[in-house]
Amino acid sequence: MPAQPLPPLNRQFVAHFGEMGSKWGINRTVGQIYALIFLSERALNADEIAELLEFSRSNVSMGLKELQAWRLVRLRHHPGDRREYFEAPSDVWEIFRVLAEERRRREIEPTLSMLRMALLEEPSSDEERHAQQRMREMHDLIDRLMKWFDDVQRLAPETAMQLMGMGATVTRVLGLKDRLTGAKEKKPAA
Repeated sequence: MPAQPLPPLNRQFVAHFGEMGSKWGINRTVGQIYALIFLSERALNADEIAELLEFSRSNVSMGLKELQAWRLVRLRHHPGDRREYFEAPSDVWEIFRVLAEERRRREIEPTLSMLRMALLEEPSSDEERHAQQRMREMHDLIDRLMKWFDDVQRLAPETAMQLMGMGATVTRVLGLKDRLTGAKEKKPAA
């Protein structure tokens, strides 16, 4: 039985996710496959994905392998059916955690490692001392952010959401909003 065409709202989301995927470092096809799986009410097999998105089966297979490597889709089997079915985690907080962990492992950890090695080197000129100091500043900031991120990762999703909601309140209370934006709040006329 042929798959029903995607509703316009779903098609719009899938197309947008494909375009954004290229900005996030994944190819457009993989972004669209993920968006389709994310929106689906049930697990989809590769043939259904290929038909719905009008992609070749080989492109879908490669995209699914990449999504599995990123841990963004889960493989499911249905009794009596030899095909593999794919679904996205239903909890968006879990999706965020997985994405953040994978980006950290693939991008941030190698950068921190390179910075640590560079900081162990003995500088041989003023130019290298200056560069090393800048690298130390970068290392310290990234390291501090990763420690903070580890703390946030351990929070329950509800607590993390509350913490994120506090940002506007905290900046307002501390008067940081004006400092962050460089704007001055107009005082009411007396």
